[in-house]
This record gives sequence, C-alpha cells and structure tokens, in this order.
Amino acid sequence: MVEARHLSISILLLFFILKSASTMETLEGLKHALKPIRIVPKEGDEKGMVVKRHDQEDHQPLSPMARLFHEPDCNLYVIAMIGSKTRIDPDVVKANLVHSLLKHPRFSSLQVMEEEKGGEMKWVPTKVDLEKHVIVPDMCSDMETSSDKYVEDYICNLTKTTLDFSKPLWDLHLLNVKTSDAEAVGVFRIHHSLGDGTSLMSLLLACTRKASDPTALPSVPMMKKPKSSAGSGKWWKAFRLVWNTIIDVLMVIATVLFLKDRDTPLRGPPNVGSTGRRIIHRTISLEDVVMIKNSLGTTVNDVMVGITQAGLSRYLNRRYAEGKKNKGATEKKNNLPKNLSIRATHFINIRPSAGIHTLAEMMEKGSEAKWGNWIGYVLLPLSIVLRDNPLDYIQKAKEAMDRKKASLEALYIHSMAKSIPNLFGTKTGSVLCLKVPSRTTIWFSNVVGPQEEIAFFGHPIAYIAPSCFGQPNALMIHVVSYVDKMNIILSVDESTVPDPHQLFDDLEESFNLIKNAVMARD
Repeated sequence: MVEARHLSISILLLFFILKSASTMETLEGLKHALKPIRIVPKEGDEKGMVVKRHDQEDHQPLSPMARLFHEPDCNLYVIAMIGSKTRIDPDVVKANLVHSLLKHPRFSSLQVMEEEKGGEMKWVPTKVDLEKHVIVPDMCSDMETSSDKYVEDYICNLTKTTLDFSKPLWDLHLLNVKTSDAEAVGVFRIHHSLGDGTSLMSLLLACTRKASDPTALPSVPMMKKPKSSAGSGKWWKAFRLVWNTIIDVLMVIATVLFLKDRDTPLRGPPNVGSTGRRIIHRTISLEDVVMIKNSLGTTVNDVMVGITQAGLSRYLNRRYAEGKKNKGATEKKNNLPKNLSIRATHFINIRPSAGIHTLAEMMEKGSEAKWGNWIGYVLLPLSIVLRDNPLDYIQKAKEAMDRKKASLEALYIHSMAKSIPNLFGTKTGSVLCLKVPSRTTIWFSNVVGPQEEIAFFGHPIAYIAPSCFGQPNALMIHVVSYVDKMNIILSVDESTVPDPHQLFDDLEESFNLIKNAVMARD
C-alpha cells in the first residue's frame, strides 16, 4: 500500500513535468501576503501589547508546508545564535520586541488544532506574555566547564526539548556569559512552521540597525538575475532546462521509491531526527573566499561547496582509517572506498525574500509583506575523493552547481510539497519533505548576511549563526556571511559525528590549501 502511494506520487510528479508551462504561470501568481495588522494594547500595560490581524485574517488555516513541519518525523526548528559585543540587557530587548517582532502575526498567534474539522490547524491571535518567551538563565560564576562549552551544552539541551503549543512557537534565550568570540549570546528558537529560514532571517535582521547609524536598516546584497539568451541560444537553453528537469525529477522519484546514499560514517540511524544536536560554528575570511571566487571565475556558493567536498573527503578518510593498525600513518594514505559519492540536500529559496526594508515597514506601519515556507531543494552530488590539486574541488563544485541551475528541480519539489498534502493528506505529503532528504547524507544551506556591522536593539553584533534541528540527517552545514567573515555552522548528531571540532579542522585545512593554491597560481 505504501509503495503504491509512492508510485501515485511519482506519476503525479511526471504529470507536473508535462504541464510545466501552466505550472510556472500558476507559481508566478501565487502570493503569500500578510494583511494589515493592528496593535491591541492591554490596558495600562504597554508591555502587554499584542498583535492581531483584521477579522478576516483570524483563524486562517496553516498552509500545507506549515502543516508538514508538524509531522512526527518532520518536526523542524530554526535556531539562530547571535553573538553580542556587549552584555545583553533583557529589559531593553523585551521593550523593543513589543514594537518589532510581536507585530508579526505569526509570532503572536497560536496554532490550534480543531478536532471537529478533522484535525485542521489554524492561526489564532493571542496575547503574548514576553516573560514566557524571553528566558534569562542564572549564570553561575563558578562554571565547571569553559564558557564556550557551557553555551554549546545549553544550545544542545534546547534541541532536546520542544516548544509549548499553549503559546506562540518561538522563544529567545539570553546568555550573559563571555565566550571566545562574544561578550554574550542570544539564541532564538523558532518552529519551522512560522516560515522558511530566509524569511525568518530577514525578519530578525529587520529588527536590527546599522551600528554606524541606529536609524538605518542593514544592507544585504541582492541576487543578480542572469542575462537571458538570444536567438538560437535561447531555444537551446530552454531545451536543456526541460531535459535537465526531467532527469532531476526522475532522480527524485527514484529516491522516493528506492534510491539512497550508501552507508558511510556520516549516515545517521533511522531515528536521527529525534535526537539532540551539537551546534557549533567557526569563521573564515570572506575576503579570501571572494579572492578564490574571482580567481577561478565561480560563485561564493561554488567555493563553499568545494570546501565542503574537500573537508568531508579529509574527514571521511580519517574515519575510514579508524581501527586499522598504525592509524597515524594510515590517515596519510587513501582509505576511502572507490567511487565514493554522497548527496547533499541543497536548500534553495525559490522566490525573492520580502526584503529587510519591506519587513521593517510591515512591523512599523502594518503594511503587506510576502511570508511563508517558500523553499525547495536540489539533490547535489558530492564527490568524496582525495585530490592532488585542491582547486579541482572548486571546479567540480562549479560543474555540479551549474548543472543544477539549468533545471527546475527545486521549483517542482516545492510545487509537489504544496500539492500532495491536499491530494493525499499531510502524512503522505511528508514523503517529499522527509523521505527524499532523509535518503541523502547531509543538508546544506547558504545565506547572504549584512555587509556592515549591525546592532540588535542597541547591542552590537559580533556574529550571526543560524542553523536547524529536527532534520532526518546526522549532519547539516549552514553558511552565512557577515561583514568580512564567512560563518560555517555545523548541526550534528554526536552519536554519528562524535568529533565535530575535528570536522571543522578538516574544513579549515581544506580552505587554507585551496587559498594557498590560488595564491601560488596567481
């Protein structure tokens, strides 16, 4: 019965390929816009200010994508660590949240299930008690572990718990403890049903201002549209787009039915999504990343995918050497299985974000803004091999990404994830949200951050480190730029990846080898 249902989904996928033109038109017309909101203050208490939408927006059902994130095996959370250069004042943060984040309807609404309507979930506006959302733990002056380890453990413990459905599904933890790279750390935990990572990051950044100008919003680079082809080149590009899409969607169907990555030390157990995560981060020079990009004629994403391939190759080579005699000498040899290839679920935002300025205006004036879970993904092959020339990792990454750019794979996956729940039910709809990504080895995501230093409610930010937990993979790599740094964030299942700091060392060593090879060539 299960395989028959999967086959039905596969046929539906092929149908959507044949109907590509109408699908594109339909998707182009889709809009997830917020209606104007109004603020309803609690009498005599400005801190009790809450947000309600107009009556026609009350009790609106959750979107199919939002419902998917409530399935038992797809219960995902976004977690964002914000390092502050100063101690964080909880009262200042709470006072500003009233005039910013709480003005967004999703952050001031409950998700209520109506049993009489078959378990349908709806958004229901509610009063927000910030004392229950902003948590300030007591910091012991005589901590038994280092402050860095304390923050790591605290966040790890957060990933082992869930949010209470009796209040809006988000909270903020303020840790006033000095670490190696910040004076204090704020940790947002947000259920993925509230929005996709790009939307949530844009919303949080809309709450910040430039450190040099407290009235100005931060600047985030916009993606440039590729130049359209002309003449015969345009027809060839269109044919290539359709052909690649057919091949990619067939690969997705095969993955739904039977195809999965081979077992490696990076593959987690079946229940890996329900385990806690160790979330750590490390920065490299954005200037050096851009230097590599310019020298090799690639993109920043190509460079980071190439570094990931190189780092994972070094790490897996070490892991495959475990248990062998003379381990130290063996690690220097090639211990990798022949023709080892794994896949990454590479997440892509398939429509332009609402933008920081639009979201800031929405919170300030109650105007409209796009919102929702508008994410797709591509199945990106990663070649795991020890290469003599480290620049080959970047070249292979560019070839793989260029191939994926000439395909509508991400768009079709998003379309299917939206359509299948309505046709077959939410549980079956979680197949595309869970089964395909769970049969790959890692998740990968890349976000462009602010170009200049920013402040969060007057607190200058040292770093931004967003990630995710609850995913059905043992390893997620998230990359975000901030000013002159590129922050790499790992979310790992420690039973599968017991030495995440060693993995970071391998990624950093690979980056240095690639950088030095570029400098030697130029």
